[in-house]
Amino acid sequence: MSDQMTKDGVLTDTRSTGPHRFQMEGWISCAPFERLLSMKILEAADGRAVLTMPFYMDYAQGGGLMHGGALVSLADTAVVMAIKSILPPLSHFATILLQSKFLAPVKQGMVTAKAEVVHREGRTLEGRAEIYDDEGRVVAEFSSTFKVARDTTIRGVIFEEGGT
Repeated sequence: MSDQMTKDGVLTDTRSTGPHRFQMEGWISCAPFERLLSMKILEAADGRAVLTMPFYMDYAQGGGLMHGGALVSLADTAVVMAIKSILPPLSHFATILLQSKFLAPVKQGMVTAKAEVVHREGRTLEGRAEIYDDEGRVVAEFSSTFKVARDTTIRGVIFEEGGT
């Protein structure tokens, strides 16, 4: 966090609220938010992806379980990586609809999301993901719909050449 003390003793947050420009390792790589959640891309090819994320205490909700928003972020990102594996690099697309079903709590360990693109029609893509706990139990099911922008060029982000 970038905090600064003002001359009257008030602590203020000096971080920028955007617009942001940043650099990513490659087309199929984790963005800043995904790195914040310690996500790792294990594979992304042919419309499928597998990602992992640890359950750190910072990702807990008030009852000590893994926060549902963290799980949804992992599932959404896994579907994104599956989509990126079949779209041309720099295609601009976004989630327009998502649905999550939580089946079991996550209390510890590493979670794994396995995602795939299940339908594509024009600029619309649909994906599904399942999230597994350390014991291989499905803890959440996720489905989502994405739309590719008409102007498909991403602006304000630099992707390193040769990055995967």
